Amino acid sequence: MTKRLLIKNAAQLITMEGYSNNPARKEEMSQIGMIEDGAVYMENGIIIEVGPSADIVNKYQDSIHASEIIDATGKVITPGLIDPHTHLVHAGTRENEYAMRLQGKTYMEIMEAGGGIHATTRATQEASHEELFDQSKKRLNKLLLHGVTTLEAKSGYGLTLDHEIKQLEVAKQLNESHPIDIVSTFMGAHAIPLSEKSDPEKFVSKVITEMIPEVAKRKLATFNDVFCERGVFTPDQSKRILEAGKTHGLIPKIHADEIEPYGGAELAASVGAISADHLLRASDQGIKDMTDAGVIGVLLPGTAFFLMADFAEGRKMIDSGIAIALSTDANPGSSPTLSLPFIMNLGCLKMGMTPEEVLTATTINAAHAIGCADVAGSLEAGKKADFTIFDVPNYLTLSYQYGMNHVDTVIKGGVPLVVGGHLK
Repeated sequence: MTKRLLIKNAAQLITMEGYSNNPARKEEMSQIGMIEDGAVYMENGIIIEVGPSADIVNKYQDSIHASEIIDATGKVITPGLIDPHTHLVHAGTRENEYAMRLQGKTYMEIMEAGGGIHATTRATQEASHEELFDQSKKRLNKLLLHGVTTLEAKSGYGLTLDHEIKQLEVAKQLNESHPIDIVSTFMGAHAIPLSEKSDPEKFVSKVITEMIPEVAKRKLATFNDVFCERGVFTPDQSKRILEAGKTHGLIPKIHADEIEPYGGAELAASVGAISADHLLRASDQGIKDMTDAGVIGVLLPGTAFFLMADFAEGRKMIDSGIAIALSTDANPGSSPTLSLPFIMNLGCLKMGMTPEEVLTATTINAAHAIGCADVAGSLEAGKKADFTIFDVPNYLTLSYQYGMNHVDTVIKGGVPLVVGGHLK
């Protein structure tokens, strides 16, 4: 039996159409495809047609039951939000480190003393598969309540082959059992284990010769990421890890220039990475190289906000021609948030982006950053019927009223999962 759904009378319907083949850049990021008094009709989880309510209603309303119609009067419809950089699967929290930083300790000082990533690694290694699944599922539900329908999830809190596999298998199980679509990234090169600090090359070799081949063999990840930063992995080590991933079919990503200019943006361009993420300290040359190579910049303003650091130069990067996406960087240490709408606020208030650009950065450009723009990120015929409906009169309100969750309804694959701001 055909499952049908019609949403009509939206004050504004944001389509993001026209950028499924290539991400939006420069002024394209302001072209959001808005339809006033818009409607959308879908069947069996796929969008059939989008347009003015008068046209869509006249064409389809008489052929479907009243229970298959949602009236979005006074509300804004966007594509389902996409979060392209998260550390979803982990155990434990690190609020004690938050208190330490408020007393003056830096992120890297805490990490070098055995905290930071290492603290979450210990908790994640000690947790069972079931415990990791249950904790991560709760986070997924909260992301869904904030309008997210697709996200990327990294490993990187295992730092041994068995525990990295455990994280990725949890992500796979969540993707199979939870409505949110999850794209997995292997990030065994998230930190050098404390036990191997005296010989980092030994661990780099393990990542290259043991972890990457096994992850690829089991088809547990699409991407391969590395934390290229002084005190973590050098540009040379990062390049070898990313090139090794490419030989096994894993697409490169990189944590780049977060703490200091370290050549991460330049490396992303040279290895053909799909994205370079963070970029708080990216050099002018790195920005140019990324622009020329078509590397997407995934900016994570929640991290700068929480670490009380300077923000990435979003305005400068957009004007240079980099396609920008935004993400929560949801993780227990440097960005413990599950609110992508708040990240949109920070994009405007702290990185010079416009309301239109942050919408683009959390939909179609975010989809490109994780390789799913062919099925998600815009409201166009033939794509998945993933929608977020906000209880606001216009899209400007989303970036104007900060720190608020305006999500009213979330539809995933044509099925309402959040209704009236609550899980159905």
